[in-house]
Amino acid sequence: MAAANNPGAPDHIGTTTQPMFVISEAPVIEGFTPSSRSREETFQEKFKRKTKENPFVPIGCLGTAAALMYGLRAFKQGKTRQSQLLMRGRIFAQGFTVVAIIFGVFATAIKKD
Repeated sequence: MAAANNPGAPDHIGTTTQPMFVISEAPVIEGFTPSSRSREETFQEKFKRKTKENPFVPIGCLGTAAALMYGLRAFKQGKTRQSQLLMRGRIFAQGFTVVAIIFGVFATAIKKD
């Protein structure tokens, strides 16, 4: 009767609420197959697997880092010509790395189909 007089008062005082639905198993998503791995990969395992899948990406990254380091060293020593050449090499290595990443993505997409 109090709820009828007061429209803002809850009318379920003293009752417990049950969930609307209970999920007993994982949902099935069409076109998706769950990973067969039973445990998480460590960073080293994932790095080795990814390097085997596309070895040109780490090579490009190392080339980029090396050109940058030597270019900065040459710049600090005042060797402007050598520094400019190494910075151009760094740009080339970065481009190589981006192309390797794109190629790896397309190769993986084609391989899974």
